[in-house]
Amino acid sequence: MSIMNKNKFKNFINPPHSYWISSTDARDYPQLTEDINTEVAIIGGGMTGILCAHALQKKGIKSIILEAGKIVAGTTAHTTAKITSQHGLIYNKIKNQRGFELAKQYADANESSIGEIKKIAEENHIECDYIEQSAFIYTQSDEKMQKIQDELKTVEEIGIKASYIDEIPFPISIKGGIRFDSQAQFHPRKFLLPLAEKISDSDVHIYERTRAVDLEEGSEYIITTDQGKKITSKKVIISSHYPFYNKSGMYFSRIYTERAYIVAIKAKEKYPGGMYINAEDPSRSLRSQMSDENELIFVVGENHKTGQGDDMVKHYHALIDFADGIFTIEDIPYRWSTQDCMTLDQVPYVGRYKSDTPNLYIATGFEKWGMTNSMAAATILSDMILEIENPWQEVYNPSRQNILGAAKTFIVENADLAKHLIKGKISPLPENIELKPGEGKVFESNEGRTGAFRDDSGNLHLVNTTCTHMGCELNWNSAERSWDCPCHGSRFTCSGSIIEGPAVQPLTADNNVNTVEKIIKEDF
Repeated sequence: MSIMNKNKFKNFINPPHSYWISSTDARDYPQLTEDINTEVAIIGGGMTGILCAHALQKKGIKSIILEAGKIVAGTTAHTTAKITSQHGLIYNKIKNQRGFELAKQYADANESSIGEIKKIAEENHIECDYIEQSAFIYTQSDEKMQKIQDELKTVEEIGIKASYIDEIPFPISIKGGIRFDSQAQFHPRKFLLPLAEKISDSDVHIYERTRAVDLEEGSEYIITTDQGKKITSKKVIISSHYPFYNKSGMYFSRIYTERAYIVAIKAKEKYPGGMYINAEDPSRSLRSQMSDENELIFVVGENHKTGQGDDMVKHYHALIDFADGIFTIEDIPYRWSTQDCMTLDQVPYVGRYKSDTPNLYIATGFEKWGMTNSMAAATILSDMILEIENPWQEVYNPSRQNILGAAKTFIVENADLAKHLIKGKISPLPENIELKPGEGKVFESNEGRTGAFRDDSGNLHLVNTTCTHMGCELNWNSAERSWDCPCHGSRFTCSGSIIEGPAVQPLTADNNVNTVEKIIKEDF
């Protein structure tokens, strides 16, 4: 890394900030403080939850939204916000695994969602930086060229407007790629916050700081919150990113989580337009965004499983190095990371939670393509609640059985889960640990395994590092200053509060500071 980039990186060593959050003001919604009844309860106040409530409201169905934190502040606020049906090399894979008709369903769902997002913005007079763009996928390797060619053939058969390319407007030599036309980008919070306000003013009740921690099935569903309040509902939609409900469905064995990183740079050069992603690893994605008359370029990639890896800061350095080879970087005002739920066959789970739960629905596993898939999910679920046959519901069916091509993924991912579940319990830990301000580590004390973080003021924050979801041992994330679960992606603050589920209980604190101070070898 160049000296210039090392100096620039110092500008955001402190906790990361998403541009989407920094550039918008949110309205406050109340916490649920009493037991209530509703027709449809939507758990999760991100893009999927808000679009579901909007779609149901248009069809005369009343709903409520329960959000553990603040609406549109989770994954939706940490996305790259590409509104595109170009989801990597997906269509030929679906065709080979599940047939042409289901590949076409997936294409139609996502192509239609592009136009539906634009329609909602226009109907509600929402200014959300919606700009039509082309989306590109390219490869620099000979090995990927056959997949590029097969993908292009399939998308042309399906009817997506796409064409072959042999160059992109950057100093990157490529072997070939595909251009998808009539795609778009936008500002997700500028789109969703006004929409949430509109539906809230029309009898959709939104509750923030209201975490669902339990769900009882029966003739009606009873949801219990972290404050002990009860919601009785005829129908429930779980759109909480990773499903918080763990009693059936085996979703913990069918979903794994990945983190990706974003740096927003200001460059001397003008961005040439378009949205770009490569077909190989490590992933690299590019798009631009206008901010107060300044242009930001989002450089995205460095995917890895949540809670797995060493120094997470290196991922930001790698993106800056990549950007430095393309642009003259003048500033790096924002950096953040995001978390994605990945399914076994790369297609989301949208529909009935299980085949025998007619009034319990789920939307999860959007991979890295949550904008159009959220819109498609809202359309599918609102139709299903009204008992309308949706033309796309088969490809998204969470109970699908014909995913033999994903069997290897199932075995690999669950072997990895078991490895990390066991590894954390038996891994030897050092007896003496140096812990400088800003560092977090795990060690053995008289009370057992303890996670310690020393903040910039020198104060220690101690937690039990056993995840409250299913008992995996957490690892320290140096880039985000969080405790992350390598099994299912739960994340916690240095003091144990939940950042991301599926965990619904915080970590227990370890207050044995005196014992810890004796173990830790200070070196300031």
